[in-house]
Amino acid sequence: MGRVSDAKVKLMDAVLELIWTGSYGNTTIDHICEKAGVKKGSFYYFFDSKAQLAAEALEVSWQSRRVELDQIFSVTVPPLERLQKYCEFNYKIQGEIKAQYGRVLGCPQVSLGCEVCTQEDALQKKIQSIMDYKYKYIESAIRDANAAGLTHVADPAIMGRMAMAYIHGLMTQARIQNNLEILQETVPGLFSLLGVKESQTVTA
Repeated sequence: MGRVSDAKVKLMDAVLELIWTGSYGNTTIDHICEKAGVKKGSFYYFFDSKAQLAAEALEVSWQSRRVELDQIFSVTVPPLERLQKYCEFNYKIQGEIKAQYGRVLGCPQVSLGCEVCTQEDALQKKIQSIMDYKYKYIESAIRDANAAGLTHVADPAIMGRMAMAYIHGLMTQARIQNNLEILQETVPGLFSLLGVKESQTVTA
């Protein structure tokens, strides 16, 4: 089966691709092993279940994304620019996905979370922890924008949740309609939600 580490990585890559392009429920361990080119016995050497594999794969994928997101949301970056760059980051990723698979796939945590939240508690908790981290990025940018007088939001925590819901709502629409251009609305819509004046918007 090759190096042990290679087999584990291949299984994690395979499960993410299969459940993102298809669904968690329709993805079997046999499908994952076939996609990864790994024997079923090797699957059970590393993982007790499909849910455990999916949770670990999500964590590894998230940690790789966090490197770029930590840069985008650095406190050294002006707060409105952080929000704009985050929206542009999502657009870039979805564009790459569509070029590879022919479809806009939206947010993997939202898509998978909606499917498994009533079935797989451990996997649901992993997804929620990632979503909470993303929310903290957005809330911190809004708090800093408020402190700088760029926005006048009564409660940055509530507005952070609203902003996150708006962003993921557009990504879900883009997935349903397979229309990448829907995501072009993210920045102007988000800034409108925050009450940002046109003169304050970030230019490329």
